Amino acid sequence: MEEEKMPEPGRMKIFFGYAAGVGKTYAMLEAAHQAKAAGIDVVVGYVERHTRPDTLALLEGLEILPCQEIEYRGIRLQELDLDGALERHPQLILVDELAHSNAPGCRHTKRYQDVEELLRAGIDVYSTVNVQHLESLHDLVQSITGVAVSERIPDRVFDRAGQVELVDIEPEDLIRRLQAGKVYKAGQARRALQNFFTVENLAALREIAMRRTADRLNRTAVQEGKGQTARAGEHILICLSSAPSNAKVIRTAARMAEAFHSGFTALFVETPDTKELSGENIQRLRSNLRLAEQLGAQIATVCGTDPAVQIAEYARVSGITKIVMGRVNHRPNPWTGKKTLADRLIELTDLDIYIIPDHQPLYVKHRTHRKHLHQAPFRFSWRDLARMLAVLTAATAVCFAFDRAGFSESNSITVYILGVLVIAVWTEGYGYGAMASLLSVAAFNFFFTVPRFTFQANDPSYPVTFFIMLLSSFLASSLAARVKAQARLAVEKGYYTELLLESSQKLLKGRDEWDCLRLAAEQLHHLFGRPVLYGRHNSGKELQLRVEPADQIQVLQALTPQELGVAQWVQQNNKNAGATTHTLPEAKWLFMAVRGTQGVMGIVGIPVEGYPVPDMFEKNLMVAILNECGLIQERIRLQQERQQEDNAQQNTRCV
Repeated sequence: MEEEKMPEPGRMKIFFGYAAGVGKTYAMLEAAHQAKAAGIDVVVGYVERHTRPDTLALLEGLEILPCQEIEYRGIRLQELDLDGALERHPQLILVDELAHSNAPGCRHTKRYQDVEELLRAGIDVYSTVNVQHLESLHDLVQSITGVAVSERIPDRVFDRAGQVELVDIEPEDLIRRLQAGKVYKAGQARRALQNFFTVENLAALREIAMRRTADRLNRTAVQEGKGQTARAGEHILICLSSAPSNAKVIRTAARMAEAFHSGFTALFVETPDTKELSGENIQRLRSNLRLAEQLGAQIATVCGTDPAVQIAEYARVSGITKIVMGRVNHRPNPWTGKKTLADRLIELTDLDIYIIPDHQPLYVKHRTHRKHLHQAPFRFSWRDLARMLAVLTAATAVCFAFDRAGFSESNSITVYILGVLVIAVWTEGYGYGAMASLLSVAAFNFFFTVPRFTFQANDPSYPVTFFIMLLSSFLASSLAARVKAQARLAVEKGYYTELLLESSQKLLKGRDEWDCLRLAAEQLHHLFGRPVLYGRHNSGKELQLRVEPADQIQVLQALTPQELGVAQWVQQNNKNAGATTHTLPEAKWLFMAVRGTQGVMGIVGIPVEGYPVPDMFEKNLMVAILNECGLIQERIRLQQERQQEDNAQQNTRCV
């Protein structure tokens, strides 16, 4: 079975600077002319001209691809024509401003993703970027300059470049160039000199750029085995959350991992509270997850009700040596003695714990209903209301029987507390248990205290009795609700574990590659409760998709050419694309590659529009199932190829 040979990946050279105007684009164009003189096919894909005469002059003599024009809010924007560049397929292409954000309507949201696709197609790329655009240095640069840079690239893009050329100039010379109008127009240059372009800022940025270049060289030497600074067992852990300071913690931990040449893990502890995140908080959590992935962190998820215990246990079994944390979103309560997360981790572990200071305000977690294994804290239900009233009525009837039998009031109080416990377990959320606590005290007062059938109490000890009864009922209700939450988490964890085990067992029984993909799609259908598309990668042939469940053929018929194009792109590029990603995010489906050790074995797609967005735990499960499917597909394909070779040898002997 012959597979289409994938092209050798292209190599990227980055011209690296510490500020605009140091000469990155000029140096890149000079290098392009040298490459052209050496007989290399060079094309200019996109270059920011900045109306600089020196830059415009160097464009002469180079082939320039037409830009893709996109209309956005009444303005025609020019972007790199990615499809045109792939069709032209030069040996070397120039793509300026690596950190640029593409206009809506482009295939990718970021230009560095365009560059990655060009590299996968076997095209060498020259590009430019400034130090302030590196993701891990964002907070450091902002603290120096006071400017938050919105366009950033993951450090992995910078570190994977084949070459990095530092384009350097003295800060004083750069300021003179700015004053002479060689960088910006007069008005823009004047504003820049008053804010960003000060000698102090430029000197600090220059030092950071030099250090980052040296760090990259050191990392390259270590990876090639030429250095002596191995990991030495270091492994850094950060905890993902929706806190505003979490992004700074992730970047700091990434810089530490790079400095120590250590492993880097981002852990998410899924609790009942995190299940109820919504709005801005859930968006920030997803953004922090993407940031951790971009900075090279391994994503891990655990379930539990006590984050400190879960983090400490994960650190123990995973060989973590350092934990990096931000400021927690609550202060210690002097009345309850509740300790902060950092204090508890210090008690539970003997690891080094780093607290990253920040000046973000305390944030509030907004909760909402989630239609999954968890429910919101309170949701009105006639059924639960009827259950609560029935239990309280039954408790009151038992108390009347105790009263006629001459039992003391303490027995009636115990019966009502037991009723509150039953209600807390039998209903959803905390609301009915709290309501039952109040009603049970009111019922006890009305029916069983003198004077009867009034809400008055003649005995001065009754108010104390009512308070203790109310407090006991609230505590019992709260504990019962917590036990229910823990039980739900245990059920969910068991369900996911069983799903993975069942997936592994089913996939091993797959008769062929299509059968493996069908079984994986079947498991994903059980996981997400929505139709799942799947297709086998067959080089040189049109992608054929099937659907699970098989009777939902209308799903295939409703697919638009755009959605099919996304699926085809995933097959060709071995990258996930579609909804919730940065590639073709306008799509209504999320398509993911089924990967083996040698490349793409197939694709799987799930609809996102009209369904809940998969959380990070569900996505991790999906990746685990698809990876196992890809490996089993690869094994089946190798067995088939070996069988074909054996048959061919037998036929040769017979002849």
